[in-house]
Amino acid sequence: MNNSPERIHVQAKNALSDTELRQNFRGAMDYLRTKRKDAFPNKAEEKAVRDRAEAIRQRCLSKLPELLEQLEAQCLRNGIQVHWAQNAEDANAIFAELATEKRTTLVVKGKSMVSEEIELNHHMEKRSVRCLESDMGEYIVQLDGDTPSHIIMPAIHKNKQQVSDTFEHNIQDFTPTTDVDALIQTGRRMLRKAYQDAEVGVSGVNFAVAETGTLCLVENEGNGRMCTTIPDTHIAITGIEKVVEFLSDVPPLYSALTRSATGQTITTYFNMISSPRKEGELDGPKEVHLILLDNGRTQAYHDVELRKTLQCIRCGACMNHCPVYTRIGGHAYGTVYPGPIGKIISPHLMGLNKTKDLITASSLCGACEEVCPVRIPIPSLLQRLRQEAKNKKQPEHAPLDGQDAANNIVERTAMKGFAYAATHPSIYHNALDIARKMNGLIPRHLGGWTQCRVKPKLAKTSLKQKLADRGDKK
Repeated sequence: MNNSPERIHVQAKNALSDTELRQNFRGAMDYLRTKRKDAFPNKAEEKAVRDRAEAIRQRCLSKLPELLEQLEAQCLRNGIQVHWAQNAEDANAIFAELATEKRTTLVVKGKSMVSEEIELNHHMEKRSVRCLESDMGEYIVQLDGDTPSHIIMPAIHKNKQQVSDTFEHNIQDFTPTTDVDALIQTGRRMLRKAYQDAEVGVSGVNFAVAETGTLCLVENEGNGRMCTTIPDTHIAITGIEKVVEFLSDVPPLYSALTRSATGQTITTYFNMISSPRKEGELDGPKEVHLILLDNGRTQAYHDVELRKTLQCIRCGACMNHCPVYTRIGGHAYGTVYPGPIGKIISPHLMGLNKTKDLITASSLCGACEEVCPVRIPIPSLLQRLRQEAKNKKQPEHAPLDGQDAANNIVERTAMKGFAYAATHPSIYHNALDIARKMNGLIPRHLGGWTQCRVKPKLAKTSLKQKLADRGDKK
């Protein structure tokens, strides 16, 4: 999969022409929308849940530096080793060092979008270390050499037949079937031995509690618990924004997350990890490591408006309700985080020079903001990013990388010309009169405008002239 945000228009066009992909997403999105709607039957309660979740995230982000220090101190006190990574390169170097120290050749992974963000599997493969995905969706796309197309349902772009085909091509002695239970059991059989053989287990983190030094993992399959319990070493990696102040902050966020993501009141498993295995305990890792990744998040944090991007709790509801994502899927975006949330996160991770087209792939309809459990104002943030992509600004903090990347001298000159004409009535009306006489000379194709529209055609008589002919001097 060589998709890139710089080619989103081509990738979107290809996705729209893929009938099977469109059908797969249509069914999945309709199902998830219905589940979320059923999870919030009472509008007053929904408002209360979202209000509280938003307040918690904003409070925690306002104290982020001190909470990170508190988290580190509490984790160290609990016996969890803490590592800081400024970027993906630093994070991969930490993983490589730990893998070398443990002399491991196999790492079993629970679901972690941050590990996708740093391309952990690819970098560990260079060191002859195999990273095996244990989340069923992640496992399926890994077998295909594919990437996740959704942040909580990685293989949502595949139907039962496609999953069967994947297993048939990659698993010896597999009997093709479209029975979901049989497919899941096949995957589980292939993964079970890996938990016992792997020296290292990797996971993400949904919430990191500064008060207690607790790492919280939300899951439905039990693979996260296996990855963090059976191997002797557990490495958790998360973005620095995932820290919360108190343990009491977790339940409200947990409820908002699960109900928004899959329509569940609660997930099958909720794991709380506060230390390595203690004396007398029968299970658990001998070592626990926590990697805290920045990778552009500090840049977003320093800007009070853009900081709202970091409120995200990775539920995916914005994707499920986005009219763009539901039609083109996640791969068309060419980024680790697709959909509406990906459009406002990716510029901080990759720079506006690579994502200048990504931030325009939105109708600004507001559906994402209406369902976001922490009320991230995605449409207004997209408008802000579009402005930054067009203009250079010098904020007090470091500017967003790639400012002015979408600046087009022809477009800028044309808009200045229009602004001048629009503020000088005689020039404006004379120009329109000339344009009407040249209606037939307007080309049929006008770039992106006529890709999905017919060419514009000016009326033979202006509104001003019609009013004048009617005797209305106003």
